[in-house]
Amino acid sequence: MADAAVRLKGLVEQLVGAPLPVRIRAWDGSQAGPPGAPVLVVRNRRAVRRLLWRPGELGLARAWVAGDLEIEGDLYTGLDLLSGLIWERGEDARSLTEALRDPEVRAAIRGLFAMARSPFPPAPPEEEVRRRGHLHTKRTDRRAISHHYDVGNDFYEIVLGPSMVYSCAYWQTPESTLEAAQHDKLDLVCRKLGLAPGMRLLDVGCGWGALAAHAARQYGVGVVGITLSQEQAAYARKRAADEGLTDRIEIRVQDYRDVTDGPYDAISSIGMAEHVGADRYLEYATDLHRLLEPGGRLLNHQIARRPQRDESTYHVDEFIDAYVFPDGELQPVGVTVGQLERAGFEVRDVESIREHYALTLRRWVARLEDDWPRAVRLTSPGRARVWRLYMAASALAFERNRIGVNQVLAVRTPDSGASGMPLRSRTWN
Repeated sequence: MADAAVRLKGLVEQLVGAPLPVRIRAWDGSQAGPPGAPVLVVRNRRAVRRLLWRPGELGLARAWVAGDLEIEGDLYTGLDLLSGLIWERGEDARSLTEALRDPEVRAAIRGLFAMARSPFPPAPPEEEVRRRGHLHTKRTDRRAISHHYDVGNDFYEIVLGPSMVYSCAYWQTPESTLEAAQHDKLDLVCRKLGLAPGMRLLDVGCGWGALAAHAARQYGVGVVGITLSQEQAAYARKRAADEGLTDRIEIRVQDYRDVTDGPYDAISSIGMAEHVGADRYLEYATDLHRLLEPGGRLLNHQIARRPQRDESTYHVDEFIDAYVFPDGELQPVGVTVGQLERAGFEVRDVESIREHYALTLRRWVARLEDDWPRAVRLTSPGRARVWRLYMAASALAFERNRIGVNQVLAVRTPDSGASGMPLRSRTWN
């Protein structure tokens, strides 16, 4: 009798103490759960073993990346329904230990082991990062950046589109095109920095060179772009050559800690500071302050998390750390502002563009899904699944205000106090 889904649903609900909000279809074809809900497809018993040996987010991520689990129906709805059981439970080792004292929980675990049959844990998917070395040394940062960005420029073109801009776009309306919104973001950064012909811009974490090209072409500045990704650097150099901008753009494979040819008139850091690490952040801010001319501006565009009542309980998201951004860390925007001020900056403007990132991510997911077979060929099935899950889950996190993104404009204000900023820098709608 095909009843694996019924048994699995009952055991999982017994374990978590709440009804499952999605429907389950098991490897034997059986189904259970609310009709019309997104379907969590459990393709094999290996998925059960993964969850038993690593309960919670990482076990689910491993099963997803390996193809043992899938969501049929609307992916966003399915992830949103599951988030209450996974991402928002917030269980620590103490609460898990207390849960294991419950006879019903122990019985559910025994039942799941019986369903899994094999008592041995499956090996993690090959896409999972293997840890080596200390956090945020130059070597480990280079390795982490390579893991994420050296996936292949052809793959990134599928996701990002022709602009090859890998950070939050700036939307006039939700109906705007991705290309127009990315153009508007690049121009917003240039205008906030007050770029003008003859200025010298340092673009920290320059990606594939889109901002460098825009600033050089539209504002007549000289740009030094730095990245730790060999593939990004090669693409950015070719882009500058194709646009006839090699006399204005220099692209280096270089760590920000090794830049010594300041001062610069302006510095942009767009979507890079998340890789710095909390322990290194003041060093990062101090280095950028040192590289700026007095009166020069920094535009720091960075994802932020919500502050916690007890900050000592913060831990890096397991899935993101293992599969997407190794060693990446988020901090609240207030902490970022405080660190920039400690480094000597005067913070002049903080703009939250959280909803803009949700719109951007949904467009990226749609592009990936529309060209799925080619994306798989260019990387691997597991890598493509990592990207689909990470971008869809991140879109929901921005929409639900679990994370945000902010543009912080800061000035290395000289001793005279003359910041060079206009009296009114923003116009409200």
